[in-house]
Amino acid sequence: MNRNKLTVIHSYPVWLPQTQTWMHSQVAELQRLGVDAHVVCERTENLDQFGVANIHCLADEPKWRQVYDKGLRKLRLRRHLDYLVQVGRKTSAQIVHSHFGNVGWANLGAVRKLGAKHVVTFYGLDVNMLPQQFPIWRKRYAELFAAVDLILCEGSHMARCIVELGCPAHKVKVQHLGVDVEQFDFRPRQWQPGETLQVLIAASFREKKGISLAIEALGSVRRDIPVELTLIGDAGQDEASQREKDKILISLERTGLKPLTRLLGYQSHAQMLEEAYQHHVFLHPSMTAQDGDTEGGAPVCITEMLATGMPVVSTTHCDIPEVVGSHLHHLLAPERNVEALVACLKTVIHHPSRWAEWALAGRRRIETEYHKGKQAKHLLAHYKTLVAM
Repeated sequence: MNRNKLTVIHSYPVWLPQTQTWMHSQVAELQRLGVDAHVVCERTENLDQFGVANIHCLADEPKWRQVYDKGLRKLRLRRHLDYLVQVGRKTSAQIVHSHFGNVGWANLGAVRKLGAKHVVTFYGLDVNMLPQQFPIWRKRYAELFAAVDLILCEGSHMARCIVELGCPAHKVKVQHLGVDVEQFDFRPRQWQPGETLQVLIAASFREKKGISLAIEALGSVRRDIPVELTLIGDAGQDEASQREKDKILISLERTGLKPLTRLLGYQSHAQMLEEAYQHHVFLHPSMTAQDGDTEGGAPVCITEMLATGMPVVSTTHCDIPEVVGSHLHHLLAPERNVEALVACLKTVIHHPSRWAEWALAGRRRIETEYHKGKQAKHLLAHYKTLVAM
């Protein structure tokens, strides 16, 4: 270990689900900047896509240690994993960065033992759904907010939500989720009237993604122009996600879009990008689910599609307006409003001559505010401020 480096542990149970690419970008970029960044997790997946240096995984430890550590937590004798404390002491970590609010709460005891600073990033379900579905989280968050040094979130909407949950405003900072802008070739899409409009949707099958509403809107649009749809994503094993998949399949049948739709399931990030360049429009009408689940901030896939030069039709949900910027607000519909969504799609269809202008506005917005290098430097500045206190 180089003691001249800032040492930070990133804590999350699984490194790393396919839908959480932003976390990989964050850690990899911090390491590039010279931060001694470590990952502590319980298990790993998709390492071929999201490998970074310094991954410490409990599943790689002797079986007895795994059973003992998880057993104490299961018995509620402690909330955190002692493995996190062990790695923290070994690396002399100055900061523990917990990802998601519930993980931050669970890590409070470990952070106290280490005497480290504590940063917690909220992302979405932890902001709205958890405290709505399980009121005990309001009490737990009060404990977290009293002890934590810094709360980070994706945008100003989410920041306001966290303050409304009881967090002191001075502890909350906006930290945009950066993307690898140079990874995305800027190719403004072109489309001519009479040509089949190729539409892409990429999202997990969750109510908050608004996929069935997107299909209903496309069903209306296809009365005027030929449309083909590609849907990347799938349901999880949980009942709610399976119900959402049933709704999506029913919508495809009802609108007549089923034979015009490619259902690709989950794909790698690279494959999703390859598909993106073969499509004209990205459709992602996020909304607040009945159980309170929200995007919290904004889906990173919207940021990425804007970077490629693709028209994005979405909603005014959470921090999506902040991501797309004021130049593209006319392509955002109110949540759950199919007619408004259709109107946004028709704006795109009726103004193909403006696509290049919109593409440039989107790209510049992402380069300025969501570049992973710039955002990593912002995050590093937060870290340095904390350790200097």
